[in-house]
Amino acid sequence: MLTIKEIDTAKAQEKIYRLTDGEGLYLEIDPNGSKYWRLRYTFLGKEKRLALGKYPLFSLLEARQKKDEARRLLNDGIDPITQKKDRRNAALVNAAITFELVAREWHQNHKERWSAGHGKDILHRLEMDIFPQIGKLPIADIKPIQVLGALRQIEKRGAHEMAKRSLQYCGQIFRYAVITERAPRDATTDLKGALKPFKHGHYNALDADDLPEFLGKLQSNSARLYPQTCHALKLMLLTFVRTGELIGAKWEEINFKTSEWVIPAERMKMKRQHIVPLARQTIDLLKEQQKLTGNWEWVFANVAYPRKHMSNNTLLKALERMGYKGRMTGHGFRALAMSTIKEKLGYRHEVVDRQLAHAPANKIDAAYDRAKFLDDRRIMMQEWADYLDKVAGHGGSNIIQVDFKIT
Repeated sequence: MLTIKEIDTAKAQEKIYRLTDGEGLYLEIDPNGSKYWRLRYTFLGKEKRLALGKYPLFSLLEARQKKDEARRLLNDGIDPITQKKDRRNAALVNAAITFELVAREWHQNHKERWSAGHGKDILHRLEMDIFPQIGKLPIADIKPIQVLGALRQIEKRGAHEMAKRSLQYCGQIFRYAVITERAPRDATTDLKGALKPFKHGHYNALDADDLPEFLGKLQSNSARLYPQTCHALKLMLLTFVRTGELIGAKWEEINFKTSEWVIPAERMKMKRQHIVPLARQTIDLLKEQQKLTGNWEWVFANVAYPRKHMSNNTLLKALERMGYKGRMTGHGFRALAMSTIKEKLGYRHEVVDRQLAHAPANKIDAAYDRAKFLDDRRIMMQEWADYLDKVAGHGGSNIIQVDFKIT
């Protein structure tokens, strides 16, 4: 039996030599002074050698423990070298099965259940927030704390609702990995209650009294916004559609003859076609915008990549540059229109609500929804545009005019 003193004092010689410990375990000393643990054994009548590790990385006690493990395998009829190779191959396969690989497969298999826009949004969120943090890690080895770390990055920018949704997406991906036998368990199970609590509140929005200032800033363009960014903000104000509906608008949806914008069902939250009556000022605005992007599919084509539409972040940054960070969001235009049209123009809730494309609250509302109040809405949308002109301090279609000073 070897002692630690014998191992430490063993000097290198011209040739490799061995110090035997017993039961096939020995220490091999190279001419360069390196020392390696080896185990000699016989399997199916053939003598073999198993590498157990380098000394002192593996101590005498650890080498003996590895020897005992190998002996137990031999006793069960298993070749230790073959098992070692199998484990290494399994580790290589496991390392190749990353979270991103499984997530993309999950997304591909489930995208038929979602609208095209929703499916694209899910993948975009994964690519932006989750893949950079844990995407390259083997999904079978990911710990809850690593998932939490990715979610904390989302929370840091105040996107608590998005952190919650991302946790849900991750949970679905892990459960898919478990079902397909590529992960032992759902790593998000232990994260229940781990996210920071937050209260759902109303979207930040201006009120009627804020309109003169907002329109003044938009008219003077003191924030130095690009022309089509100003147009987008104006159209949000005039039509109060959802941000995604606006930036995803295509020229084929705009009918200048009937003064209507028909948004197809697949682009609507409620999955129902929505008609937006266009006021005279809105038509003029769209014609101005057509001069900028009329050669492209999108009404608001991306400046850098015109084959794509404008980013939602463009509008948020524009509002921030105008001094409305924390006071106004894209969704806030809808709340502003709802309250102001009811208060200042005297329209009943149902008419404005249908223009907002909300789902009917009950069966009675659903029955009335068949009429869609379209005639009332045409008049309302024109009165709304006229009201904005009045608030801005001028009449006619001057609401589309902006002093474009781009830096």
